[in-house]
Amino acid sequence: MSAHAKMSPPVSPSPVSSPLSPFLRSSSNGSTTSGSHKRDAHLTATAKRHKYFRRLFKFRQMDFEYAFWQMIYLFISPQKVYRNFQYRKQTKDQWARDDPAFLVLLTFWLCASSVGFTLVLSLGFLGFVKFLMWVIFVDCIGVGLLIATTFWFITNHYMLISPPRGQDVEWGYAFDVHLNAFFPLLMILHFFQLPFINYVINKDLFVSLMFGNTFWLVAIGYYIYITFLGYSALPYLKNTREHCCFPSLESSSSTSSP
Repeated sequence: MSAHAKMSPPVSPSPVSSPLSPFLRSSSNGSTTSGSHKRDAHLTATAKRHKYFRRLFKFRQMDFEYAFWQMIYLFISPQKVYRNFQYRKQTKDQWARDDPAFLVLLTFWLCASSVGFTLVLSLGFLGFVKFLMWVIFVDCIGVGLLIATTFWFITNHYMLISPPRGQDVEWGYAFDVHLNAFFPLLMILHFFQLPFINYVINKDLFVSLMFGNTFWLVAIGYYIYITFLGYSALPYLKNTREHCCFPSLESSSSTSSP
């Protein structure tokens, strides 16, 4: 595992003689011939989007092992996740994910965390449905659409370094960056915090207030950091520190307000 963590992304696609890690293995799935690479390279954004959604319910074609490893590495080494985005760009000529397995797994964790909140807060079935719909369509998708579109606009209009032909920030990649940053936030606030809600956080004490806010501070900090890494991985962007950190802080803080 440590050997893989030290491995830098390849400069160009090349045969790998040793067994591949789940990251590199998934990046090469479905692209064993140069012809498929060329066909993917000529797909328009609309065609790529349609191809992505067509695969959304074809679970046998999804690489859940790779997606699960991505989720683990978002905690222990998020830089490695974005090095594999760079590898995908070299092999498939796109930054955004072409496999919806990560989104499907994220939806599963959203549902599981909603069940946990329902049990802890005694929300009932109707409360569970409302909470689940809010978490999926507002917290994850709604806020994600807003943040991804904002960064997509800012990066393409103000942060490109003398852009060469055809190099810009894909909207799908901007949304992937949000999903990457949202997963650790989800785990911290909806899983790690869950056992302490009734016994510590909901108490009318200063320590309880500080303890609960600490979870939010760590979660938002993780969101900002992974967002920063996502845009820093793009070699044709400038001033990522100034533009990616402060807008993320404002957007993430707005989601924490009641």
